[in-house]
Amino acid sequence: MPGVLDDVLAEHAGLERELADPALHADPDAARRAGKRYAELNPIVAAHNKLTRVQSDLEAARELAAVDSSFAEEIPELESEAARLEVELTDLLAPRDPHDGDNIVLEVKSGEGGEESALFAADLARMYQRYADRQGWRVEFLDSTVSDLGGYKDATLAISTKSAERDGVWAQLKFEGGVHRVQRVPVTESQGRVHTSAAGVLVFPEPEEVEQVQIDESDLRIDVYRSSGKGGQGVNTTDSAVRITHLPTGIVVTCQNERSQLQNKARAMQVLAARLQAAAEEAAEQEAAAGRADQIRTVDRSERIRTYNYPENRITDHRIGYKAYNLDAVLDGDMTGVLEALARADRDARMQGE
Repeated sequence: MPGVLDDVLAEHAGLERELADPALHADPDAARRAGKRYAELNPIVAAHNKLTRVQSDLEAARELAAVDSSFAEEIPELESEAARLEVELTDLLAPRDPHDGDNIVLEVKSGEGGEESALFAADLARMYQRYADRQGWRVEFLDSTVSDLGGYKDATLAISTKSAERDGVWAQLKFEGGVHRVQRVPVTESQGRVHTSAAGVLVFPEPEEVEQVQIDESDLRIDVYRSSGKGGQGVNTTDSAVRITHLPTGIVVTCQNERSQLQNKARAMQVLAARLQAAAEEAAEQEAAAGRADQIRTVDRSERIRTYNYPENRITDHRIGYKAYNLDAVLDGDMTGVLEALARADRDARMQGE
């Protein structure tokens, strides 16, 4: 661990010098990458510096206690703080997901349950939007297909931070991929019976630049059509919506959020790059049990990572046995409890080398 820490401290110092050099900022992309990496290393350096100060204070307290016993009272508290910081630093130095600082593309899809599933998919999209608002993140609805009752048959969101962070959007929402199950009385139910339906969520880290993923233009079929989603009258007056089909994989991406065809194409290409990158990583890690290909096998009621039980106001995450009776707050964007529980479980698994 000391060797790893030395490397981090050296890299952080080097980045600090680079970021102070005006020449770096002549290249915005290079400056953004350096700033992002610097932000990722900041918590490690801060924890190391604080631990060093506490250890120095502890050594001084022990020396003074040998002369004056009144200084011995400070020793237990300093020992406790030093132990806590050692654990924190070890955790920060543990292997991380290389995408943790990335922004994401999140897709919500209705499944079995018809109109009720589409309404639930809209509830999930709203939940993520409200959570993002609480974090001060930026949310763009890139595309959506609205059901007859105002739900989402499918919706694609881009969620991004407004500044470089060690733990970005991916770090906090990467565990949301999978089938989400809801138990409630649908608005279409006249007898007041509780029904179960499901919606699927897929989450992809978004590359900063499309060029990071090689896409051959000859592999694409690009169709344009008139936008039908929200966005004002200007959206609907031209064939500005774009649908891109990646012929080798069959992946289809649509975007109609922007006002111009060029903007929609550029945004759709970013989403396509994110999906192709995720697919490539899944192929490289296909022997791993937790590949993102397993996020949604079939969007039905039996394949679920989480259940939202309205009658009991209960949320249950089946992967870690998490259970809480604050469903209303969670759907309003207060996802901190379940997301922190998932992060702790992941951290424990990483620390155990699983």
